[in-house]
Amino acid sequence: MPPMERVAVVGVPMDLGANRRGVDMGPSALRYARLLEQLEDLGYTVEDLGDVPVSLARASKRRGRGLAYLEEIRAAALALKERLASLPEGVFPIVLGGDHSLSMGSVAGAARGRRVGVVWVDAHADFNTPETSPSGNVHGMPLAVLSGLGHPRLTEVFRAVDPKDVVLVGVRSLDPGEKRLLREAGVRVYTMHEVDRLGVARIAEEVLAHLQDLPLHVSLDADVLDPTLAPGVGTPVPGGLTYREAHLLMEILAESGRVQSLDLVEVNPILDERNRTAEMLVGLALSLLGKRIF
Repeated sequence: MPPMERVAVVGVPMDLGANRRGVDMGPSALRYARLLEQLEDLGYTVEDLGDVPVSLARASKRRGRGLAYLEEIRAAALALKERLASLPEGVFPIVLGGDHSLSMGSVAGAARGRRVGVVWVDAHADFNTPETSPSGNVHGMPLAVLSGLGHPRLTEVFRAVDPKDVVLVGVRSLDPGEKRLLREAGVRVYTMHEVDRLGVARIAEEVLAHLQDLPLHVSLDADVLDPTLAPGVGTPVPGGLTYREAHLLMEILAESGRVQSLDLVEVNPILDERNRTAEMLVGLALSLLGKRIF
């Protein structure tokens, strides 16, 4: 078991960062998949802190290209940041989403102003800015914001990482502007090409070496998995991680003892089959927190 023995779970029922509705029910689906009970079975003391307040899409106005629900998303992510920053030392936060824009708050809150490494496990880079984004959806921008790029209303409160302390794993869908920004910022990127060529074990070891001895935040997007395994996502991309690749990545990261916080995001129960996607993410979370076959 990692050094932390206490887990705090926080839900963010938000779908404002995406085009498709339904991902706001992700926290409920993950809880229904018995995340808390199974963590307790591993020996953790688990506290469910409930959900942060989020405005409803129908009560909010979508404003302009690149500014979709900007203030509502900012408010929810800021509430999450403050909640995580107030947790006692030694508590492992798990944030349940909700769309990936919430990670602006989770990473910034978990970091508490300290230098951290971020392992972004996702089919997408989420490294757009309002100028590069084809859609204007904020869930495609959080990693850029955390790295100091994007709308000043977001970067002023959520800039929290050096992009050279960020590693992407499982990427297979990038916008042209993202490619340029990622190269310029110096983000380490492992696409599915590298996963196929190098294998997950080598990539995981390289990730840990690259991030040196930094404490780690893992942000796990359900769409990194192949859609045949995890159909309940809003932006599925064929050719994702297999069941064993994903679990092996989590297991190797866990063995480092450096992971200190986790996001589970982009589960959309409306598009799912018998809650399969939520159950997959819960299984990966358990691997990351120490569950082993033997």
